[in-house]
Amino acid sequence: MKEQYDVLIAGCGVAGLFLAMHLPEQMQVLLLTKSSDEEESDSFLAQGGICMLKNEADFDSYFADTMRAGHYENDPDAVTTMIRSSQTIIRELVACGVDFAREADGSFSFTREGAHSTPRILHHEDCTGREITKNLMRKVKTLPNVTLCTETMLLDLLCAQGRCCGGVLLQKGGKPFPVLARDTVLATGGVGGVYENSTNFPHLTGDGVALALRHGVEVENVDYVQIHPTTLYSKRPGRRFLISESVRGEGAVLLDKHGNRFTDELLPRDRLTAEIHKQMQKDHTPFVWLSMRTIDCDVKKRFPTICARCEEEGIHVPEDLVPVVPAQHYFMGGVKVNLDSRTSLPHLYAVGETACNGVHGANRLASNSLLENLVFAERAAAAIVKTDSAFCPAEYQPARYRSPESWQAENRQLVKDEILHEKEQRSKTS
Repeated sequence: MKEQYDVLIAGCGVAGLFLAMHLPEQMQVLLLTKSSDEEESDSFLAQGGICMLKNEADFDSYFADTMRAGHYENDPDAVTTMIRSSQTIIRELVACGVDFAREADGSFSFTREGAHSTPRILHHEDCTGREITKNLMRKVKTLPNVTLCTETMLLDLLCAQGRCCGGVLLQKGGKPFPVLARDTVLATGGVGGVYENSTNFPHLTGDGVALALRHGVEVENVDYVQIHPTTLYSKRPGRRFLISESVRGEGAVLLDKHGNRFTDELLPRDRLTAEIHKQMQKDHTPFVWLSMRTIDCDVKKRFPTICARCEEEGIHVPEDLVPVVPAQHYFMGGVKVNLDSRTSLPHLYAVGETACNGVHGANRLASNSLLENLVFAERAAAAIVKTDSAFCPAEYQPARYRSPESWQAENRQLVKDEILHEKEQRSKTS
């Protein structure tokens, strides 16, 4: 690892990877992940799929579905930008080797999920995120200008003269050290690691948001945290396993303790979560049942990952009912950015779940996340290339990081406190 790079990217989910891919080869790029496994990003876990504008006639419907799911708190320009960019993004993914499901005639096979008025979601079995991430990772590893470091976290930002100048890094078992960068990108993922029950990897603790708060960088809607309605109920500790919304999109139904259907399974996620919680309270149970018996297609072929995980719990689908419960899933708020993913601090960008560009509003529409990540990562890369930037020296103060563990604990607490603060402020004005 060198002392300076043109671009420092913290996080190697699809947003960080796609951004690195779109930077020119003359730019030296440092790509970081906190995990020992470069595939441990929430992008890798995404099951359902990725949305695509099917044709011009689909635009109004897609736009309306996104806005309605987000309670009309979405930024219309950001939503339009995402939708209009979707076909180009899909073509790029296919060129990278991503294998989306196809019909017999070779055309894309679209599926439907909650709050979508029509099927417009592309998928690869029930592991679309894994398929996309592994292909992007393979591409990035061929780039001679990109250095990928595992077990390395962005501990802090280096700032001077009113701009970001790089970051303070921490490798496992080592001491903090500075790295200068012309431009720095926060792609650190969501906030699931600060919750007891989450579908996220536990090391994703809102680092990007915490660093923004430390340095007075604008954040937005930090209290907008999406709960996924259906995760596999288990007494095992650790990350909750998500039962994709596409399962319900293919026809699965939710049942109460008596085996009766009690709701519309394709409601927006926040409304469906409320219905499930209400039923759990009524039945005095810690979960409700999901039945896949009503799905017309071959369940084990369409959802092999989900079926395998259920088998580990002794649940044989589609014959057996699956116990499901809501859990923290996605972060709609984050570091406030414009349509080019620029933050309020010059030369600092934010992409992926770390960023809040206004696409999702108060509630994310299913399968918009992978698309949003990719669209605005590519736009960030384009903005970085166009920006005339030079290295800016920044003073490094080692004493500030005498206890990295305490520093990280403070970061997690900053995120928790900000979520609670914004919830309280919103409740006062509602």
